[in-house]
Formats: sequence, C-alpha cells, structure tokens
Amino acid sequence: MAESTIITGQFVRISQTPASIGERLIALVIDYILLGFYVFSTLALFSRIHLPSDFTMLFFLAIVYLPVLFYAFLCEMFNQGQSLGKRLMNIRVVKADGSTPGIGSYLLRWLLFPIDGPVTGGLGLLVVLLTKNSQRMGDLAAGTMVIKEKNYRKIHVSLDEFDYLTKDYRPTYPQASDLSLEQINVITRTLQSGKKDRTRRIASLAKKVQELSSNHSPGLPVLCLGRNLIQTSNKTQEVLSLTLI
Repeated sequence: MAESTIITGQFVRISQTPASIGERLIALVIDYILLGFYVFSTLALFSRIHLPSDFTMLFFLAIVYLPVLFYAFLCEMFNQGQSLGKRLMNIRVVKADGSTPGIGSYLLRWLLFPIDGPVTGGLGLLVVLLTKNSQRMGDLAAGTMVIKEKNYRKIHVSLDEFDYLTKDYRPTYPQASDLSLEQINVITRTLQSGKKDRTRRIASLAKKVQELSSNHSPGLPVLCLGRNLIQTSNKTQEVLSLTLI
C-alpha cells in the first residue's frame, strides 16, 4: 500500500499508510465476534433475571440493542478513531490531512456504513479497492481514511528543509510560512486550473487579494498574484507571478 505524505499549514510533515482491505475486514470480523459474544452473554444473563414485563423491552433496548447499534460510532469517537477490532489490528481512522476527525466525521462514517455494506451488497469494498487511499463511501463523504498506526509519522519541518538543492539555498519568500494550508490549496488550484478557466480564476483571486491588501495591517504578509508577458525567441508567453510583500 502506497504511503501518503502531507505537509500541513503549520509545516508538520505527516506520513501515513492506508490500511489494507484485508486488515479492515479482519478488524470488522473481530468487532462482530465481540458484539456477538456480548449479545449472547447479555441474553443468557437476561434469561436468568425475572423482571416486570413493563421493564422487559426497555431493558432490552438499553442494555442490548442500543450499545450494539452505536458500537462503531461510540468506540471511534471516544477511543481516538479505533474500535476494539481496529485497535487489535493497529489501524485507526484519521482525517485525510492527518488531523483527528470530529464528531461529525465519525457520525457521517457510521451513518453511511449500511450503504457501504448491507444495503448495496458490499459496494464499499469495491470503492475501497478503486480509491487511492482505500476509502469507502463513508470515508469519502466524511473526509477520513483508515491508516496503519505503526506507519504513522508526524515530523516538524521548516522552510529550509530542502536546502540540499543548492548549498546556498534560502527560501525566496519566507513569509509563506504564514499562509494556511487552505490558502495554499486555493493558490495551487488557481495556478493549475485549465487554460479556459485560468485567466478568469487568476483575475478573480487577484481581485480578492487586492481588496484584502488595501486593508492589511503593517508588517503582515500580503499575497500578490500578478500576470506578466515576456517575449521569448519564438513566442510571447504569459508568466504567472506569485509574491508576498
């Protein structure tokens, strides 16, 4: 399974390897075995206890049905992305950018599990095989992935990390460290957009930046996106300039 590397806006390099479909299936089987043992033990105990008929259904719902129904959601939420099966298999649910999922992400994964499995006859398994980070539909919707915990690495890096390119290398715009990951993603998508939309997107982004830069405080970095024309030996080329002032 290929390892994915992410550098966050806080310049933390996160290396994580998606868990294989086999590891995830084994973890799921372990969870089902544990749940089956729990239900069997509870019902065996329940059969020995004589409760008033009014409390029978309430007892069954509270002690048997609800814990089994919410098992995956509660375990992942309170155990840092791990059910008991995932813990035994050393795999964990994280956000695709390496951060810790929130309650909403765990809830969305749990709600979409029936669509990944029983409702569609295991369509989620096919999605896991076809996606780069082995994500089922619940993962894609929640922005999460399941990783191998032992292969997870979180290393702080700096702008000078790649100084081996040249001996006297220095970052051209060290102020870029103040940009958030979201801002960098917006700039990257704009510069890499198709020819038809590139001019429009650059103009739109430049306009927004100009509006922000007119009100920026002294000393704070301001992003400037410009377009210049240069003459080469055989044609005129448009050059996109991206600077911080």
